[in-house]
Amino acid sequence: MFLKKIKLIKDNSNHNKYPFSIPSINKFEELHIKSNVTFFVGENGTGKSTLLEAIAYKCDFNTAGGGRNNKYELHAAESALGQYIRLSWMPKITNGFFLRAESFYDFATHIDKIGALAAYGGRSLHHQSHGESFLSLFLNRFRGKAIYLLDEPEAALSPQNQLAFLKIINDLVKKDRAQFIIATHSPILLGYPGASIISFDEDDLKEVIYEETQHYQISKFFLNNRDTMLERLFEEDD
Repeated sequence: MFLKKIKLIKDNSNHNKYPFSIPSINKFEELHIKSNVTFFVGENGTGKSTLLEAIAYKCDFNTAGGGRNNKYELHAAESALGQYIRLSWMPKITNGFFLRAESFYDFATHIDKIGALAAYGGRSLHHQSHGESFLSLFLNRFRGKAIYLLDEPEAALSPQNQLAFLKIINDLVKKDRAQFIIATHSPILLGYPGASIISFDEDDLKEVIYEETQHYQISKFFLNNRDTMLERLFEEDD
């Protein structure tokens, strides 16, 4: 691992304003990174993407999506928390990438404009399906000793391609000593062996095991009790 610790430098004058109005961020003090693969999990709005963007900001990655050399602007893509955190490294690395699934279209347009298709498989990311373009990024751009910050990478991936992505992660971790921090809702990705899972659901950040995540529990219950679960769900509308 390269990134060892994330520490919040509190500013009491802003504690009622965004992003400190998010309970998990308001109570956050520091997080020790224990694994080469760390997952942030939690409901929408619990702060996992906010913290991930702040890490990207401190890494000098484009918070709209990309690495240190991807210079383009996107409205509302700045990090509100970035200036308030401190990262501890050993050693510090500068190679890596921040994937922001919701603005990947803008990143693909940027790559077309600068003519950097060779680094992404030689084919425009816009000329591939959404899932294919994500896999092209992972297979061609991700390499070497680096840190990869990914916000909902499963957004474009089928279950089969999520499994393929797990293989990519494993190869990069084992062969290149890469580090990943991933915000996700995918019970498939969360199954990566040996990963640390940090839950944002209870206001305080808490490390949990795979079987304790709502993603696992709800998915398992639904697959094993589909008819019962849907009957109960639809009864609420009657």
